[in-house]
Amino acid sequence: MHGVTTPLESTSTASTTWCISWQAAVGRSFIPHPSLAPRIRDRLIDAHNRPGRALIAYTLLPTEIHAVSLVHEGDDVGGIARAFGNVVARWVRQAQPVRSPVLAGPFRALSIPSIEDLRNEARMLAWRPVFLGLCKTPTHYPHAALRIALGHIPGKGFDARPLLQAFGASVVDARASLRSRIKRRPSDEEWRAWELTHGLVLATGNVGAQISMARAVDGEAALLIAAGGTYGIEGALRLLEKWVAAKLGPTTGLDFHASSAPESARGRALVACLAVRFRVCSAASVARHFSKAKATLSEQMAACRDREFDRQIVETPVQRILDESAALAPTLARRARK
Repeated sequence: MHGVTTPLESTSTASTTWCISWQAAVGRSFIPHPSLAPRIRDRLIDAHNRPGRALIAYTLLPTEIHAVSLVHEGDDVGGIARAFGNVVARWVRQAQPVRSPVLAGPFRALSIPSIEDLRNEARMLAWRPVFLGLCKTPTHYPHAALRIALGHIPGKGFDARPLLQAFGASVVDARASLRSRIKRRPSDEEWRAWELTHGLVLATGNVGAQISMARAVDGEAALLIAAGGTYGIEGALRLLEKWVAAKLGPTTGLDFHASSAPESARGRALVACLAVRFRVCSAASVARHFSKAKATLSEQMAACRDREFDRQIVETPVQRILDESAALAPTLARRARK
């Protein structure tokens, strides 16, 4: 993309690209009548028709609205999101005169720091209608920027150039690159991570016999929870257990739950340090997960921070943990069958 002005670079280094998401409350629809979809779309476009703003992409769904927006540093993404959300909520109440909230909660704004992240966001938004069962392929959904960007329908006020500039230097090259990017359907793990980071699903947990939780997560916590196979923190803790066990005793198969051996206690503390560092859950939740005393676990966590090797484990980047955990999976599966 040499010499191409991209959406993340087009105004100044003081601009940020965001994916802003709104979710409808249970029983509500953003599109209770077909005529409301173009009104919402036009309102979203109008909200970006001022200096320092650009609407890069959008997807309007019955229960979700997603907009990729370029916003100058001096502007307030929260103000844009709240003003748009208030107008849409009023229109929906007029179309659905029911005494209940329209929005499930506050909007969620997720920063998009790179062109690669923007391309991946475009791919996820393209497939979201398919995932929700609204169409068979991404290019069939009418209420999104994708069909305009690919030249299937006219823009009617939406300028697709900022989106295309993220994919190529010319319209032809950009459209070819965009088509290539959206060929691969997102995996279940990718969907879990995307839904968690966009605030569409809460992370859940039953840590211990009676304690349960449901809370919003993002970033590294969302990646670990998604890789754990569910929307629950238990899966993330099990993933960290297996990875830490491989680091401490790759051939011994340490048991962090039943064993009282020093290495098992050390392993529990390392899992807790990682869970806290990546904001998966609190140390108290990890203690309940292992059915151990929080005070004892805290002492062991402090000891881990004093050991150089343990500090290296705790400081491991989350993506490396995920990659190494995926590589460990076949070995652990063979060991479990023996």
